Amino acid sequence: YRDRSGNFPQQQQQQPPRPQLQVSPPPLRVTRRRRRRRTQRRPPPAMANYIHVPPGSPEVPKLDIALSDVDGPGCRDGALQLLRRLRPHWSPEEVTLQLFTDGITNKLIGCYVGDAMDDVVLVRIYGNKTELLVDRDEEVKSFRVLQAHGCAPQLYCTFSNGLCYEFMQGEALDPEHVCNPDIFRLIARQLAKIHAIHAHNGWIPKSNLWLKMGKYFSLIPTEFTDEEVNKRFLSDVPNPQILQEEMAWMKERLSNLGSPVVLCHNDLLCKNIIYNEKQGDVQFIDYEYSGYNYLAYDIGNHFNEFAGVSEVDYSLYPDRELQEQWLRSYLEAYKEYKGFGTDVTEKEVEVLYVQVNQFALASHFFWGLWALIQAKYSTIDFDFLGYAIVRFNQYFKMKPEVTALKLPE
Repeated sequence: YRDRSGNFPQQQQQQPPRPQLQVSPPPLRVTRRRRRRRTQRRPPPAMANYIHVPPGSPEVPKLDIALSDVDGPGCRDGALQLLRRLRPHWSPEEVTLQLFTDGITNKLIGCYVGDAMDDVVLVRIYGNKTELLVDRDEEVKSFRVLQAHGCAPQLYCTFSNGLCYEFMQGEALDPEHVCNPDIFRLIARQLAKIHAIHAHNGWIPKSNLWLKMGKYFSLIPTEFTDEEVNKRFLSDVPNPQILQEEMAWMKERLSNLGSPVVLCHNDLLCKNIIYNEKQGDVQFIDYEYSGYNYLAYDIGNHFNEFAGVSEVDYSLYPDRELQEQWLRSYLEAYKEYKGFGTDVTEKEVEVLYVQVNQFALASHFFWGLWALIQAKYSTIDFDFLGYAIVRFNQYFKMKPEVTALKLPE
């Protein structure tokens, strides 16, 4: 708007002077007031990638106790210290500690009394240097948000190098289970429920995928002390320049696919899905990598996990027919949770199919970088370097096929 000058008072009419007094009228005072009309520009909506815990959520106690991640008396003593706070009525002599061996990041111990296992406290001890990979404060926030919406077990406490939570009854799935239509429809519905959670308190949610990927890239090793391992690393892993170029390409390509940013699990491998056949439902566990991300990434990452972890077989990656059934179930549930009805068009399924398969590339890349860092620091007996090589190989194998997919007009 132009500035405008105004408000000149009208000159008052002069009265005829009285002959006797010859009084002159007072000098006319002209005042100018400049009024500036300012354009009220609204600031752009603020964006944030952090999670807002709803008011009224129960606080989680932080216990100043550290557990040894090595089997032995030290580990048991630490677990019993925790249980004295969480289950004071349990007799220490009667407590059984059972090691769960499925994790390749952390150590998981089940603690219980008696044979029924109707009340099991899970104690998770963080793996060596995993603070480089995981924001533990964000993990606890995600846990609390999901718990508030009935999507997570109860979180009992955190301690110096881990956390304790409720055991969920059911069976941890394997690749042969997740392609079963009766089960995958439950998985699709549960993931839609999480994606529909509003946990950003009025902010526009922003993905932290590229930020995390960049951080992981800065942490990957440049060499290994073991000569044979180093030789394998240099020959089979793409060099840093190639990795950096691929990251820039992905960010440009995938950010423009139009996938919504939602609250994601981000690590939906088979063992993180608990199926309770008696209740006919599934629940997800392990929220270390949860956060705001592209909806299509979460699904594409899950489809990659059909191949398994210990013995990876990408021939198990779901074919188009299975994916379309899965995606239709997902979209019906997502729309229902968001209050949009349940009608899903062929075009909506097609759009999500393209987005998901292209974001599956980012999943391969992310876990490839992750595995390189683990290869350097982890004390868990697992071939992380081999896993990184498999993920990068699959990324480059899959890239031409999925980038040929076009969004429908």
